Amino acid sequence: MGRGDLSDEEWARLEPHLPRTMGRGGRWQCHRRVINGILFRQRTGVPWRDLPSRSGKWKTVHDRHRRWSADGTWERILRAVQADADADAEGRIDWSMVSVDASSCRAHQRSAGARSRPPRTPGRRRTPVRHRPDEPLGRSRGGLTCKIHLAGEGGLRPLAFTITPGQWGDAPQLIPVLEQIRMPRTAGGRSRTRPDHLGGDKAYSSRRNRRYLRRRHIKHTIPEPRDQRANRRPRGNQAGRPTGFDPEIYRRRNEAEGTINRLKIFRAVANRYGKRAYVFHGTVAVASIRLWLYG
Repeated sequence: MGRGDLSDEEWARLEPHLPRTMGRGGRWQCHRRVINGILFRQRTGVPWRDLPSRSGKWKTVHDRHRRWSADGTWERILRAVQADADADAEGRIDWSMVSVDASSCRAHQRSAGARSRPPRTPGRRRTPVRHRPDEPLGRSRGGLTCKIHLAGEGGLRPLAFTITPGQWGDAPQLIPVLEQIRMPRTAGGRSRTRPDHLGGDKAYSSRRNRRYLRRRHIKHTIPEPRDQRANRRPRGNQAGRPTGFDPEIYRRRNEAEGTINRLKIFRAVANRYGKRAYVFHGTVAVASIRLWLYG
């Protein structure tokens, strides 16, 4: 067992949720060795070909991660691990306060260049493109970046996340992130989708977001920016009541920042190396699974 590999206790919690067969009678190679290889690449950010020999063939590790990212296996495993934590007798998920935040991830120079059209055929010219419009890559002040929007619980572990281009705003992604929260119940019944309280910085303050939270009966602590207050006051009663704000509760908003910091310990998350969005999405899901197994 190498440094950073899954311990026996962590493996015992993860193994029941892994796929048994690969279809058409095929059998997977050793899950534990391959997943440890994926985690090694997540932590270090090395090219796939530079994986240590104890991980087996690098192409097996690469193809396993790419395949499970494409078919949603990592997402299903993450939901299952979260459900186990929610059903734990110790109640390891803190639903009393869920915070939302976003962070930009610098894209490696080779992460751009995914084809947006079929390759050029003989006798036909095509215009070169930098990156596909459906791969969440964009330019911000930090250069070519993408952005992770997430909702984290009080234990500094992600509940849900989405990936967008780096120049996209935070407020429009609040609803998509909350819609991703879906915690299955091992004892049966409807999945839990609503936290007790939501915290966010002033970037998430908008009438649309507040209407959505009120409709779902989610208490929230989101400060109102100065310009929004100035625009509301001249409208008088038509603008509605001022937004409530509790500074004591707002102190817990930094839990989302702590969750992002824990995710970015993995270099493959802090820097996007893959061209395809679904592969990077699977990379963030694997890092999230690792954080849940830590707890």
